[in-house]
Amino acid sequence: MSASIHRTPAVASMSARDVATYAWRRLAYVRVARSEDVGFFCPDAPLLAPGRDVFVLYAADGTPILVTDTRESAIANAQNEKLEALSVH
Repeated sequence: MSASIHRTPAVASMSARDVATYAWRRLAYVRVARSEDVGFFCPDAPLLAPGRDVFVLYAADGTPILVTDTRESAIANAQNEKLEALSVH
């Protein structure tokens, strides 16, 4: 199966590898975590009350960007940062 990719003029002059790298930097993902676990993967986050689900926005490379109480807030933050947010289940 083959697929054609529509490229804008700026992207048309880029190599396939450069396009992939550019796209990778624009992706983020949202994942649910337990509030008591946030300190393990995001040591700069404030201490949260245990027993709650929180939503974490990560860069494509796994770097945490934001911890929030709603998926909608995480997605809105991604959009504000011009990132494409994907959900991880």
